[in-house]
Amino acid sequence: MRTTVYIDGFNLYYRMLKARPDMKWVNPKALAEQVLNPAHIVTRVNYYTARISARPPDITAPARQATYLNALATVPEIAVHEGTFMTSEPWMALAQPPQARPNGYVWNQPAPSVVKVIKSEEKGSDVNLGVHLVRDAFQNAFDVAVVLTNDSDLVEPIRIAIHEAGKRVGLLVPVKYPTQSLMSVASFYLHIRPGHLARAQFADPLVQADGTLLAKPPTWV
Repeated sequence: MRTTVYIDGFNLYYRMLKARPDMKWVNPKALAEQVLNPAHIVTRVNYYTARISARPPDITAPARQATYLNALATVPEIAVHEGTFMTSEPWMALAQPPQARPNGYVWNQPAPSVVKVIKSEEKGSDVNLGVHLVRDAFQNAFDVAVVLTNDSDLVEPIRIAIHEAGKRVGLLVPVKYPTQSLMSVASFYLHIRPGHLARAQFADPLVQADGTLLAKPPTWV
């Protein structure tokens, strides 16, 4: 079965990789092949993410991400689709009572009801994933699609691909208890286990197309 894999990169990161730095050097195509049965021939992997910005205390995070994106580029079947981050400073309600207060607040005085916060939102990835899934379904680009996410925003694109385009769409689930709305619409679902991650790591160092070596970031141990 021609199988296209659609990966919500941040969902994978926050659900499975952030707490496992030694597993971050993962090859998404190899990961999908570890979880799926051999009848699935992974012909394409669409990986959706956005470039992060340097922020204290970890100002080297963008460099590590760039290294990982270079690693993804060594796999011909992987296509990276980049969204964007938008940062704003909205006023937001403060939980009452607040759990912590900045210096300058007096504990025996009332806390403010609203505070100004720095809010970063990733834009584009879920929309791009959903649109690409529906387009590919109607263009017969795959026999089976597999979506790695736990984001309920993708319920409707999955439903359209299944019930209107007539395709099978499964889930690769990065959490123990997946979102019920996703489970109810998908053709099937499979859990990703830590062992799958361990068996799907890139070589270290990795040989790039120009022959140069690409090393795993040293903090990913």
